[in-house]
Amino acid sequence: MKRNALAWAAIVISTAALVSSRGITRAVPAAPQISPEGQKQARALGDAFNAVAEFVKPSVVQISVQRKARVGNVRIPGRPGAPGDPHENMAPKDLEEMLRKFFGPDGRFEQQQFGGVAEGTGSGFVYDNKGHIVTNNHVVEGADKITVQFYDGEELTATVVGTDPKADVAVIKVESTNYQPLPKGKSSKIKVGEWVLAIGSPFGFDQTVTSGIISAFGRDDAHILGSDGYEDFIQTDAAINPGNSGGPLVDLEGKVIGINAAIATATRSSAGIGFAIPIDMAANLADRLIKDGKITRAMIGVALQPLTPTLARQFANDAKVKGALVGSVLPGSPGEKAGLKQGDIITGFDGNTARNASSLRNLVSTSEIGKEFELTYLREGKEQTAKVTLVPFEDQLLKVGMERPDAKPEAPKVELGGFGLEVQELTPELAKQFGYPDDAKGVIVADVKAGSSAEANGLKPGMLVSKIVKDKKVNALGSPDEFQELAGKSNELTLYAETAEGVGRFFTLVKPAK
Repeated sequence: MKRNALAWAAIVISTAALVSSRGITRAVPAAPQISPEGQKQARALGDAFNAVAEFVKPSVVQISVQRKARVGNVRIPGRPGAPGDPHENMAPKDLEEMLRKFFGPDGRFEQQQFGGVAEGTGSGFVYDNKGHIVTNNHVVEGADKITVQFYDGEELTATVVGTDPKADVAVIKVESTNYQPLPKGKSSKIKVGEWVLAIGSPFGFDQTVTSGIISAFGRDDAHILGSDGYEDFIQTDAAINPGNSGGPLVDLEGKVIGINAAIATATRSSAGIGFAIPIDMAANLADRLIKDGKITRAMIGVALQPLTPTLARQFANDAKVKGALVGSVLPGSPGEKAGLKQGDIITGFDGNTARNASSLRNLVSTSEIGKEFELTYLREGKEQTAKVTLVPFEDQLLKVGMERPDAKPEAPKVELGGFGLEVQELTPELAKQFGYPDDAKGVIVADVKAGSSAEANGLKPGMLVSKIVKDKKVNALGSPDEFQELAGKSNELTLYAETAEGVGRFFTLVKPAK
């Protein structure tokens, strides 16, 4: 026993000596060693955040919504209110199981939502001095009762003025003009890396402020709004969570540059990727909803397709050109009257840059019908301008889709070596078989080789190849021999293929490297 006590004493004395020798007992600095200039800059940024938050918060509202829940089937989209959701008609028990998989056994799941009254919370902001409040469509969609709570605790009942599900924008109204509207910024002027604040009611916690930067803009590939959504999102890493929807995203001047709309996450909480609707587009829609109560979109009458670097090089001899490629022009449309042709690259509309097909579609669709606008475009690499007067275009998209027949024509084939494509002459019999008009011109795709460039690009047997691009010009096709002659010995081939429905686009095929 005495020997053990002596052993423990030796251990304690040795440990104390070791600690002392390594300086662990040194005095801890009273404060982190930050230079005065660094502290000054940090305080300045903090002061800026505080000033913006104090300025914005009185104009931000919490929106509570009550809906009569449907019994038997419910609609619970991946993002509330998104059209075409695959779970739209899911039975309650199946939906509950799905939510458990997503959120775990402790996830919030309110049984009363499957009968009786379902409640939801979102955000919004005062838009003008007439009681109008802007939010997301999915916040108020299908609402039976809308209650708006202001920063000072006042609660008022709101009515819906108008909604635009395709862009996820809504305007509601309260009978009060006591609250200051937020000033609008210019989302077209923002830059990646700029500081922003998001204000709203995440998970029902009102007047919550988070900070971050602009991560990206022009996000049109997230498909947050569904296949027919008008998307052109600002991306931010400012924390956005359920309940933030409809709240403002503001710059360091306290100006609204976007409406917080959605997040990309697997956990229902912020993962650092949030999306906001640009205020330039949202304000345009809000003004029209206040004026007319609905949105009627405009059109030029051209089918657009994304401009890849390869297509840009084919049509403009410059892979870095940005814009929207004209796949086809509708007969009698404003585009045809303005002189637009297949293969033109539209680069600007009404003084705004058309970054891509989606941004051009959004610029055009939200513009005034019956008004003349200026277009800028490239034809064979040369910039040109045209005047176009917009007309209504209801429930149709300018993006091109493709429905491809699967039947294969049985006739002699002409192979385009290296591209994996075999074509044949369009005879009256084949035109009838595949549903093409009697006066159709071009060659029929007879076969597509597995693993080829043609297959990778989505060409299918039965498509009609009617045009080929050579020297930045779109050339009409009449026969397989003509096709071979125009294709020549090129390692890259751009052609225009369409279906019997008249829907088509340009494809660029590349021979594999030897």
